[in-house]
Amino acid sequence: MAVTENIHTRRFPEPAAALRLIKPITWFPPMWAYLCGVVSSGVSPVGNWTLVLLGVVLAGPIVCGMSQAANDWCDRHVDAINEPHRPIPSGRIPGRWGLWIALAMSVLSLGVGWQLGPWGFGATVIGVLAAWAYSAEPVRLKRSGWWGPGLVGLSYETLPWFTGAAVLSAGAPSLPVIVIAVLYGIGAHGIMTLNDFKALEGDRQMGVNSLPVTLGPHRAAQVACAVMSAPQVVVVFLLFSWGKPLHAAGVCAVLFLQFWAMTIMFKDPKAKAPWYNGTGVLLYISGMMIAAFALRGLA
Repeated sequence: MAVTENIHTRRFPEPAAALRLIKPITWFPPMWAYLCGVVSSGVSPVGNWTLVLLGVVLAGPIVCGMSQAANDWCDRHVDAINEPHRPIPSGRIPGRWGLWIALAMSVLSLGVGWQLGPWGFGATVIGVLAAWAYSAEPVRLKRSGWWGPGLVGLSYETLPWFTGAAVLSAGAPSLPVIVIAVLYGIGAHGIMTLNDFKALEGDRQMGVNSLPVTLGPHRAAQVACAVMSAPQVVVVFLLFSWGKPLHAAGVCAVLFLQFWAMTIMFKDPKAKAPWYNGTGVLLYISGMMIAAFALRGLA
């Protein structure tokens, strides 16, 4: 008789599960935001490719991957309800290996961030602290449907955008760059709220007060879309006022396409939120890069 391994008695993590733990699909937003920062700095990447590539890897696989590992470790009890097939509750990442991976990647983040100079290292420290503040007790800002998504939005969009601009400029970014980066980080609050729909039942049982839990799916979807839209409207007006009408029109166009996608999601927010996170978010980040090129012209 063939002997099958009991995954709950594993001593070491399953390699495929370890990769899934750091969720490659989540790396793209901060990597994209870092590139937006590089573009908006107005500094040519020619001769600076090491800083560009190192920053992209740091923002995505390392810092974002670390934050995902930390979140899954701190959320292992919730995931046992919502998604018991995930690496930690399923036993494919046994014991405290999830914690050790998150801690090791935190150290790695700081080591790589050090290579990006004082601005890059400072931003990395903030990113690591934010990741643990979001997930871990006693802070665990994830419990709040307002503070949690807000922190993640700023960490995923504003912080890497600021870092990319600062590293390439070897100094503080210009005020317009900071303003636009903050606006898109605020708007990302709505993206994070829509992402919370998939954990609705477990969050309710475990006392995580996400907006879908506290407001209900329909109202939470309305709030998320309003939070996403308002900063983009401000971006459009700012670009017009800065003498960038074509870029402003581009951001306006992708915003109107988001409005169309929102009308579809509102028909069944709980079922359509994952679809919107693919369609609407792609349009959102397209507007980010349009704005980044507009800022490059201002530098």
